[in-house]
Amino acid sequence: MTTFDNTLNADGALIVGAGLAGLFTALKLAPRPVTVLSPKPLGTGASSAWAQGGVAAAMGEGDSPHAHAQDTEMAGAGIVDHGIAESVTAEAVARIEDLARWGTPFDRDDFGNFELGREAAHSANRIVKVEGDRAGWAIMQAIIAQVRKTPSIRVVEGITALSLARDNGRIVGIYGRRLGDRYSEPIFIRARATVLAAGGLGGLYAVTTNPPGVRGHALGMAARAGAIIADPEFVQFHPTAIATGADPAPLATEALRGEGAILVNDLGERFMPAIHPDAELAPRDVVARANFRQIQAGRQVFLDTRQALGADILTRFPTVSKYCRDAGIDPVNGMIPVTPAAHFHMGGVKVDERGRSSLPGLWVCGEASCTGLHGANRLASNSLLEAVVYGARIAEDIGGLEPQRELTPFKGIEWDEAEGARAEEVLRNTPAVQDLRRVMTDLVGVERDAAGLRTALREIARLEATAERVTSAYLNMTTSATLVAAAALKRTESRGGHFRIDFPDSNEAWEHHTEMTLSEALSIRAEA
Repeated sequence: MTTFDNTLNADGALIVGAGLAGLFTALKLAPRPVTVLSPKPLGTGASSAWAQGGVAAAMGEGDSPHAHAQDTEMAGAGIVDHGIAESVTAEAVARIEDLARWGTPFDRDDFGNFELGREAAHSANRIVKVEGDRAGWAIMQAIIAQVRKTPSIRVVEGITALSLARDNGRIVGIYGRRLGDRYSEPIFIRARATVLAAGGLGGLYAVTTNPPGVRGHALGMAARAGAIIADPEFVQFHPTAIATGADPAPLATEALRGEGAILVNDLGERFMPAIHPDAELAPRDVVARANFRQIQAGRQVFLDTRQALGADILTRFPTVSKYCRDAGIDPVNGMIPVTPAAHFHMGGVKVDERGRSSLPGLWVCGEASCTGLHGANRLASNSLLEAVVYGARIAEDIGGLEPQRELTPFKGIEWDEAEGARAEEVLRNTPAVQDLRRVMTDLVGVERDAAGLRTALREIARLEATAERVTSAYLNMTTSATLVAAAALKRTESRGGHFRIDFPDSNEAWEHHTEMTLSEALSIRAEA
């Protein structure tokens, strides 16, 4: 193993996270120097690569950014920031052009026009796709190739961030550690500008579609440093994760329902038309709750693609078809068993329209942030759009603040990829982590109530106090879990992805964002 200095310099910008948001920011900063930290090899640990649907952009005849913004606000259940929705959707076409210029092979017709798909709660076909359900993977492959040949971008793999470093109230870098090395002294990586792009928190739940390492670490780090957190209670559960028992659960993209696939239970009953006028294309929270209640009632839920797609599913949705094949499911002649799974966090570190957090020196983008775009319930395929729009905005903002400097070489940093993978598996199977995931699923999941949320907060506190070794990584997880549960207890209504069975209706008094610091969340936890 290589020994290296405990202090390293990133010189220009330091980007923590190597998903679409982080890498897009790095490319937009070029030729300014930037260091990207990725705990795993590029493309293997980020949720972006697993996105199946695509990027939402109003590019079709008769569509408009304003209509896209209206759909975003409708899905967001009353708390989407109007100005943010209008400005983000207006930038969508330019960011799609960036991705295409950097090599993303978007689906096109014979005339070279983008083929646009339809997903739930969109009023028009506006999902820019790749091979039906491979958008995330294809975008990431193109972006990674571009990053690899950009000399101003230094990628450091194998280091995981643990905490943000502060000096006189300003974020000046991070403390990190080589993945798999739990006992050495942390490394301090100094930076003139720090961009946090390290993903969401789906892995805090026992059933999730997120990659194994996505467990609220970014949110936890920022909250522990004193950042204002917005809307942490709003967790989106995807209604159609494939119920194979795998961890994480493979995803059956919403685009299947956009093509006409229907949901039925094991009695053959199609139940969504009686619940919402848009049936299977209702907002995700509505469909997820409907599936959840079927399962709670002892029924199994299936996605039936046979009439809508038949054998075409094999060529039009190759990713879903492979997931089915690997699990012994025949989607051509049979139905796909599905279940709700933690999928996307609408909340995160509160940022302004430039991606600046409440902490000087810290910008946040991607799922780790809360921009105000998603409100209480993200509109399908707006996540990748938000990532690239804010990546470009942050790069412009940092570029105007930070003078260009040459990269100072890091001392030799080496890591053992196999050892890192083993360390990830050990963490996932640690009893304290498994217990935390069960608490979140059982008590802070699709449906919540005051009694369950108070129990959850007590259990999180107990786990934090009694875990065999409370590492920074575990503390980031319990911090994020505390914020979600505390905000869910505080919001005494139901709205979007937050559903309280003891307060099942929306309340106009709560038609606003939640803003919370960790100290407030800990006070709520203590009262529980």
